[in-house]
Order: sequence, then structure tokens, then C-alpha cells
Amino acid sequence: MPENTKRALITGASAGFGRAVALALAERDWELILVARGADRLDRVRAATGAHAIAGDVADPAVRERIAEAVGPGRLDLVLNNASALGPSPLPALDRYPLGELATVLDTNVIAPLAILQLTLTALRASDGVVVDISSDAAVGGYQGWGGYGASKAALDQLTNVLAAENPQLRIYSFDPGDMRTEMHQAAFPGEDISDRPEPETVVPALLYLLESRPPSGRYLASELSVAS
Repeated sequence: MPENTKRALITGASAGFGRAVALALAERDWELILVARGADRLDRVRAATGAHAIAGDVADPAVRERIAEAVGPGRLDLVLNNASALGPSPLPALDRYPLGELATVLDTNVIAPLAILQLTLTALRASDGVVVDISSDAAVGGYQGWGGYGASKAALDQLTNVLAAENPQLRIYSFDPGDMRTEMHQAAFPGEDISDRPEPETVVPALLYLLESRPPSGRYLASELSVAS
């Protein structure tokens, strides 16, 4: 890898927003480490980007060890914690939310991102890197049915907030992309037409603006960054 080549780790990279970001960074000659559960789709993204691909669930400690090995001692300019679990579909109210399902959502959306950052912060510090944890308006809004997912994203927001305070030399962001036309969003609204939601590719410029402008650590909405870009 040339000395000035930037390097990113992206989870949830086989579809949706993760895939869109991977393709955009590959076009800009970034070296990529991509992680996702869907092995076949991940392989197609790997072929399109030349990335190092790891098929598996970020909630699995064995998969996280493979991530750590892939990152190694080299530079790391970006960790994009994009992998997320929605929970049951249709979305249940909290008074009947299956607690086992909630534990799975928290494992994927809270524990796994923190575990990945614990494994990669040394490389990020050495490279003056950036952390982007994908948030949601469900983290701050009281939407019926979104209690499990929203609670997980609220917890992730606070982990991101505290991690930024503990690592002032880094840029650490919660990034809310807004509603997008993704499989996960469709699962949240089974049987409904979500074609009015924007494609994930339309949100990528806002993320790129965040990476290039490097504002202070904090929580940012794609809709606000789009205006700035």
C-alpha cells in the first residue's frame, strides 16, 4: 500500500449505506476492509472495490478477532460502524418486546461497535483517524415500535459522546443519515411502499463532507451536512 493511501474499516458493507460508502471510497483509491453477514453480496462488493472482505456477524467475538488481524499494525483512517440489527419485524411495542431479541439488538448495535473500537483505537490514534458511528432519529424520538432499536442507538450515541471526550485528539462522530430506501427500513415497514425514501447513495456526499471537513466531534445529521456541502 502506498504510504499516503487512506484505509477504512466498514461494517455492514454488503448492502445499503455501507455498500454505497465502500464504492465511493474505492473510487477515491481508499484501501478497504469490509465486514458483513451476507457472504455472497459481500463478495460482489469485494470484487467491485478490491477490498479485504470478512464475512461474519460483528456480534461474534471470533469475527472481531479477524477484524483485528486484518487491521494489523498499519494505518487506519476511518472506522465506520454501520452494521445494525433492527429487531423483530413487524416492530413490537415495548410491553411485548421479546427480551432475547432485545439482547441481540444491543449486542449488534452497542456492544459490537465498542468492541471494534477497542481493537482499532491504537491504529486510529497513530493515523489521526476518524470514527463514524451510524445513528438514527429513533435515538432521540419517541416513535411507537422503535423502542428496542431506538434505545440501542441512543446508547451508541452516548458511547460515541463519551469516547470523543476521552479521545480529544480524534474526530469521533455520531452520524444520522436519515431515512433511506434500504432492506432494514423496508423490514421496519413490512408491506408498505418506501420508494419515496432516498437511495443510500444520495447520503454519501454528506458523509464525505464530514470526513473531509473534520468538524469537532459530535452528532451530525446528513440533512444538515448536505446543505453545508
